[in-house]
Amino acid sequence: MEPGHNHQNLRSKIRKSTLADEGEVLRYLIDLADLSGDDRQAISESAAKLVQEIRDSSDPGLMETFLSEYGLSTEEGIALMCLAEALLRVPDAETIDALIEDKIAPSDWGRHLGHSSSSLVNASTWALLLTGKVLSDEDEGLLGALRGVVKRLGEPVIRTAVSQAMREMGKQFVLGRTITEAIENAQSYEKLGFSYSYDMLGEAARTEEDAKRYHLSYSEAIGAIAKACSSSDIRENPGISVKLSALHPRYEFQQRKRVVDELVPRARSLALLAKSADMGFNIDAEEADRLDLSLDVIEAILADPSLKGWDGFGVVVQAYGPRASYVLDWLYDLAERLDRKIMVRLVKGAYWDTEVKLAQTLGIDGFPVFARKPSTDVSYIANARKLLTMTDRIYPQFATHNAHTVCSILEMADDKSVFEFQRLHGMGETLHSKVLNKNETRCRIYAPVGAHRDLLAYLVRRLLENGANSSFVNQIVDEDVSPQTIAKDPFSVVEQYLDNPSNNKVARPGELFGVDRRNSIGWNLTDPIDMAAIESARQPYLEKFWKAGPLIADGEFRGGNLVKSVNPANKQDLVCEVVEADNADVDAAVTQAGVWSDQTAAERSVILNRAADLYEENFGELFALLAREAGKTLLDCVGELREAVDFLRYYANESVRLEDSEPCGIFTCISPWNFPLAIFTGQISAALA
Repeated sequence: MEPGHNHQNLRSKIRKSTLADEGEVLRYLIDLADLSGDDRQAISESAAKLVQEIRDSSDPGLMETFLSEYGLSTEEGIALMCLAEALLRVPDAETIDALIEDKIAPSDWGRHLGHSSSSLVNASTWALLLTGKVLSDEDEGLLGALRGVVKRLGEPVIRTAVSQAMREMGKQFVLGRTITEAIENAQSYEKLGFSYSYDMLGEAARTEEDAKRYHLSYSEAIGAIAKACSSSDIRENPGISVKLSALHPRYEFQQRKRVVDELVPRARSLALLAKSADMGFNIDAEEADRLDLSLDVIEAILADPSLKGWDGFGVVVQAYGPRASYVLDWLYDLAERLDRKIMVRLVKGAYWDTEVKLAQTLGIDGFPVFARKPSTDVSYIANARKLLTMTDRIYPQFATHNAHTVCSILEMADDKSVFEFQRLHGMGETLHSKVLNKNETRCRIYAPVGAHRDLLAYLVRRLLENGANSSFVNQIVDEDVSPQTIAKDPFSVVEQYLDNPSNNKVARPGELFGVDRRNSIGWNLTDPIDMAAIESARQPYLEKFWKAGPLIADGEFRGGNLVKSVNPANKQDLVCEVVEADNADVDAAVTQAGVWSDQTAAERSVILNRAADLYEENFGELFALLAREAGKTLLDCVGELREAVDFLRYYANESVRLEDSEPCGIFTCISPWNFPLAIFTGQISAALA
């Protein structure tokens, strides 16, 4: 086999498995995990015992304690999540006041006061209770009058109270406002045997100025962390986590060449700084549509000869995607081909709800993530097994707060020194402390660093990830859920739905509008396979010349003026010649239009749905025409075709639903130029229906 062939073959497998059949993938993962019935029972028993030990401890953890009061199973918890998430986008004080009144006032914050031993929870509750009572007009008497005065005069006070509550919560889950402060705060846990990976808070860069600021922030952080790198063993030293999307404002597949040319040097310079300090440098995982591009960037960085001999380069892999196993194979092959040793942090995944909604919006053929949580748990354990067979090239870093997952890894690992566990700062303290002390495994804390303005988005993600009823972090302090239930074997759950792994609470993209109306097909413009299909379908029409004239039912046109259509981006590209209708053609069309009235509602529906199918079948020709004649970008072409198809199927469905109504008569439709396919189709399909 020629060099690199297997590497490219693995990339092809990754791409093909993005929307793989879940049942098929899960069967493969169950085999990969290779756990017998006795193994699985032993793991569940160990995990249940560990859950009980955590519950018996005096402090199960900050996030766990908070979620025991404000999980997504409570009205107040939902209100808090909604408020926190919405505050990210609220533009002004007036809107904030209205939002707080809508989300905070109706809730019963008082019942949470004093329930928790955590000062964080009680301080937050006091602030929210004050806000809720101030905004409530139900009380009468002197106290009610006083609250009325505060309400009239004190909206800024209310905003301050909620802001302070959010601030109190947020700072418990961020290690420090600056890297210097964070390193200082880390010392107490480092004395207990923990190490750290620092994450500089901040979302994706929107501008070049953002990217430069983040690059500088990472550079300064590496310089500060370097002073704490005192061990000759890189695994014992602190590290840093870097988001590639923070280093480039156009970190997207369509800008691949620009990203490789501009971002790779920036990331490489940071990696070289980390190498000089003998510290870990981890590339964080991002949304599923960026994975293919991320692998290109990762390979370009790691291939630099100046990084040879350094074992600190790391990559995050998300187990909630069906392609995770092939990504691990690719990384191992890359490390072997380049003669490197790398770190791989295995996580379950942080964008599940976003990935599901985006797939539905795009209309693609499935989800890039598993539809059910037990499937992700099985994937994580199976891929952990794979990583434990790759330790000659990969240092596994298992990031989890789930006792069953931890016990699975301990059961599978023969050598506890070849990997480490990881947890988030503010979460899983008791679990990981017990595991570290009992099993003498390494544990690293992923520690966010940033000011208050940066922490809200991070906090919201953590709350949404862990606030669900099925979350281990939420369940661990819920005495109504038994340790045995929490530690239940996910393999036994998955085996019950292998033949139908879809989630009946989550509509698949094609079924978004129900069984009676199929969603329009989508094309993922970040998927190399979809892009290749589009290019192949468009190719025959990139230079084609069309001739056309008015279409009249059961008749021929005579035609009037000849009009030439030219590509607005290339005046030398003559797209077509169109013969315009004259008055006689228009009269003939109006006369013949009456034949449509003879069609039943069911017949109209069949015809309109068939038209929708033909639009999708001939997407290559339509994409080429929209680009050449109307100046549409590829993204515009996809959006316009899908809108046209949606119009056809919507009105086809409506014609049957309203089959008892009489036809309205003859319509004249005049379409604008800017949406030549979508609006043209929408008007006519409505009239025909």
